[in-house]
Amino acid sequence: MSDSKTFAVVDVGSNKVAALVIESSADSERGYSVIGVGVAPSRGIRRGVVVNVADATDSIRDAVNGAEQSSGVAITNVSMSLNGSHIDSQNSQGAVAIGRSDDGVGEDDISRGLEAAQAITLPSNRDLVHALARNYKVDDHEGVRDPRGMLGFRLEVQAHIVTASASAIQNLSKCASGAGLVVDQMVPAGMASAQAVLTAAEREMGTVLVDIGGGTTSIVVYIEGTAWHSHVLDVGGQHFSKDLAMLLRIPLDTAEQLKMTAGTLAVDSVLPESFHELPGFGDEASVRVLQRDVAEILRARAVELFGLIEKEIKRSGYDGMLTAGIVVTGGSALLPGLRDVAREVSSRPVRVARPLNLVGLVDSIQTPAFSTVVGLADWGQSEQQGRPQRRAKSNLGTFSMFEGRGRLRSFFKWLLPRTL
Repeated sequence: MSDSKTFAVVDVGSNKVAALVIESSADSERGYSVIGVGVAPSRGIRRGVVVNVADATDSIRDAVNGAEQSSGVAITNVSMSLNGSHIDSQNSQGAVAIGRSDDGVGEDDISRGLEAAQAITLPSNRDLVHALARNYKVDDHEGVRDPRGMLGFRLEVQAHIVTASASAIQNLSKCASGAGLVVDQMVPAGMASAQAVLTAAEREMGTVLVDIGGGTTSIVVYIEGTAWHSHVLDVGGQHFSKDLAMLLRIPLDTAEQLKMTAGTLAVDSVLPESFHELPGFGDEASVRVLQRDVAEILRARAVELFGLIEKEIKRSGYDGMLTAGIVVTGGSALLPGLRDVAREVSSRPVRVARPLNLVGLVDSIQTPAFSTVVGLADWGQSEQQGRPQRRAKSNLGTFSMFEGRGRLRSFFKWLLPRTL
């Protein structure tokens, strides 16, 4: 796509691969219009990572082909989501001397400070994905959101560092290359979803973004406008379906359909005598399943999941700073009763969120299941507009995937805090 106002994004999930073609539009609140949509079943992806290169490549190609056909635009370069429990984070800090200039702190000072903050020791099997500035300190002035123009001698940067498995990134990159794509950048799925559904007030007051995907659940803690902690759990919406399949002794695809059409966590709202006739295994033509059993199984899994989420929140050390509570999105977010279970387990305010104010071919994507791909579009639109408060310069420029023997080079993407 040679038109600088047009770009593409691809979300590679455990249940589906979604691709969007975006065109910048001044008439849209988000700054763009969706002109192409492609969705394909996810094959070769398990719990967010590639387990079969050929199948995953085909899924990505199918989704991209759908977006190309609906938009009439050929896709070459994309931004892509990165998922899986191999994604982890830590906080770091760096300090540099402020350049001698009457203009105060400049972009070069901030970039050097971020470089210093990301100078951490990583195992050879991990790559740095993002270094996100949390806040700054100029001499004795702490808690600075945007230091540009401030006068001083020393700049300190508090940064949130996101790392991921090098092999997981390489395998996903190989699939993209096989589908004829060049990946300009990879964005952790949870951070992309947060971009799509969190409000400025939630980011400021302290909130936890919980994106329940097919095979994983992404957790990102936002405080004072920026990400302070991120983690990915190896539990997702597929585990709800697998619980139904195992405990009710029904095929997995039947369990998934049951969850989607009749799933609820509100046990008390179910009539004791209500039931479903479902296909069984072997010689059993059908199996009678009580709706109350379905609700109790789904509720038990949700209680366990939000227990794990709460445990991770406490591990982060920021559990007392989350005034805005939890924002839940992702494909399983619309299960009836999920919000009530989350409130019960966490004792926090809970909101179920989906992307809003979309323009264009959006009828099929205005649901929590498409928060990640919409967030990728938001991320890409911000970079198209070149907002300096959102992104400082990268030391790699384009995210080149396969050069020489195909060894992926470390990728650094630096973002400044969002101006609220």
